[in-house]
Amino acid sequence: MILYSYWRSTTSLRVRAALNLKGIAYETRPVNLLDGAQKAPDYAALNPVEGVPTLILDDGTVLTQSMAILDWLEETYPEPALLPADPVHRAMVRAAAQVIALEIHPVNNLKVGAALKARGFDQQAVVDWMCHWMDKGFAAYQRLILSEGRFSFGDTPTQADLCLVGQMVNARRWGLDLAPFARLVEIDEAARALPQIAAALPENQPDAQ
Repeated sequence: MILYSYWRSTTSLRVRAALNLKGIAYETRPVNLLDGAQKAPDYAALNPVEGVPTLILDDGTVLTQSMAILDWLEETYPEPALLPADPVHRAMVRAAAQVIALEIHPVNNLKVGAALKARGFDQQAVVDWMCHWMDKGFAAYQRLILSEGRFSFGDTPTQADLCLVGQMVNARRWGLDLAPFARLVEIDEAARALPQIAAALPENQPDAQ
């Protein structure tokens, strides 16, 4: 498989971590979002949203959108499971994951930051915006997960944890006060201790700068 990825992309991190945890071999092809490589005609033909990640399967099928890719991986490579078998528990994990994937990330990504600056926001205002939505989202996430266990929903990682790890990277990058989120810091540390997740972190990517 081929994974089009950007080293700092939190959505790419989710997919890298899932591929690693499931032991799936893949080739990484960097897409430099800062240079606008995602807008090149050949790449935009693969991913009309002009973003990452994009996963090319062995038969040439193109998959986009990180959460859709995670679901495909879960259905195709069910072990180790990143979603619980019980439908209710599965919905709870997905709800927590989507707090990050649908509530925080869409208003905090590179496109939004650029749009804010184009409308007169300076860098500090953009950072304040990002931290505001991360703070609200993390507070909700922390209420949705279990209060005990190594990870958000027990002692094994789930899709929710993969989303959390990526967002914690951004939280530290932009200086979010993590004091109210001690539980999330503990989960992030446990996840980073797993070699498969550590290998998915931004600093360990071939295009890291």
